[in-house]
Amino acid sequence: MNTADPTVANTRPEPSRAYRWTVLLFVGLTMGSNYYLYDSINPMQRIFIEKLGFTATTFGWLNSSYAVSAILTLLIGGVVIDRIGTKRAIMVFAFICLLGAALTAARGRPGMMIAGRAVLGLGGESLVVAATTVIAKWFKGKELSFAFGIKITIARLASVAADNSPTWGSRLFYPNGTGGEPSWQGPMLLAVGAGIFAVLCSGIYYLLESRAERSIAAVRPVSPRTTKLNLAQTLRFSPSYWYVVGICLTFYAAVFPFRTFAIGFFTNKILASQGGLNAVEAIQILAHKRAGMFNSMLPLSAMVATPLIGLLSDKFGKRASLMMFASLMMMPVYLLMGFTNVSLFIPLCMMGIAFALIPAVMWPSVAYIVDEKRLGTAYALMTLIEQIGFFAMNLLIGWTNDHQHAGLSNLEGYRAGLLIFSTLGIAGFIFAALLRLRENGPHSYGLETITAGKS
Repeated sequence: MNTADPTVANTRPEPSRAYRWTVLLFVGLTMGSNYYLYDSINPMQRIFIEKLGFTATTFGWLNSSYAVSAILTLLIGGVVIDRIGTKRAIMVFAFICLLGAALTAARGRPGMMIAGRAVLGLGGESLVVAATTVIAKWFKGKELSFAFGIKITIARLASVAADNSPTWGSRLFYPNGTGGEPSWQGPMLLAVGAGIFAVLCSGIYYLLESRAERSIAAVRPVSPRTTKLNLAQTLRFSPSYWYVVGICLTFYAAVFPFRTFAIGFFTNKILASQGGLNAVEAIQILAHKRAGMFNSMLPLSAMVATPLIGLLSDKFGKRASLMMFASLMMMPVYLLMGFTNVSLFIPLCMMGIAFALIPAVMWPSVAYIVDEKRLGTAYALMTLIEQIGFFAMNLLIGWTNDHQHAGLSNLEGYRAGLLIFSTLGIAGFIFAALLRLRENGPHSYGLETITAGKS
């Protein structure tokens, strides 16, 4: 907020709890719409391959192009926010996301669709960085982890909706009924609707922030200069910050690229037990829907559990220990899926626990490790490195699946990619162990001990 005159600012009332949560709601809905846009292609791999001539590598490029654009945007996104302010920047980035969705839905050509996803990346991650910084500043010292948990719940709900869109949006996927040809464009137009909703929610947040600037005292919300990425300053972040970045990189690079390809893998694994290549069309459609249900277990579990974990973290601390436990849970899940016949429900439940634990404590922990004036820089850098992981893993797993001829007739072809994901789980556990070791020593930032104050 603009508080150039501190005397005036001190005479204004602080924002009420209801006002803080209203701000969180519309910022969260804007982010959730962006998550839906990103995940909207998850159920589309088989349709794109069969109807548009995609390969697994081409499909991987849909999210890798997003990551490349996000990396470039994060390098300059802080300058944009610095010039126009966070409330305006979020609206601009929401419009860019809408444009990306529209380009993706316009024509069924790989080049055009990859370009549309690249445009989505230009706006999506900078929007997330700005929104994350807003929430950190509004809730630091109050219900910070719980607030992050609620934000993540909204985002995960959008991911659940995307994964299950073949079920609740069946008419758009199969406009001529389940016996007819599937549509590639109907689901993409649905994503355009999510982009429009993001713009509307960002507009409401703009109005809330404008009112707060006039009548409510600043509680460190939305300082435009906090999101500028200063490369010189990043060299002076503490080892604890870099351990958290390492957890972020390995965790998200192991989860989100996996989700990109998971529905195709799950569908083929289900079909292999129900007739394989000889399965009738109705069984194939049912397997596709069940695969979406399995994939949505991750965001669905996080949607419920993340706020509760955040609330417990606010009350008891133990953030580094929780990240270490969650990393341990991630290590065996890919091996169980690829090398055993155990029900997918078991490894996905384990992954779901980690998917709820790590974000609930990782993102708020940065607010305690990094000085407030550099918080936006820290989140921008963290997100940039995360996107580098997305880029590399989406291409690597797509290439690996193609090279191993992974598919319905060769389920073993998926194993190489699953082994790659497993190594990331091991690396994440090492970073988490190093963080906990440091937090139990003389250079602790209180991640194990800090609890929320009364608001």
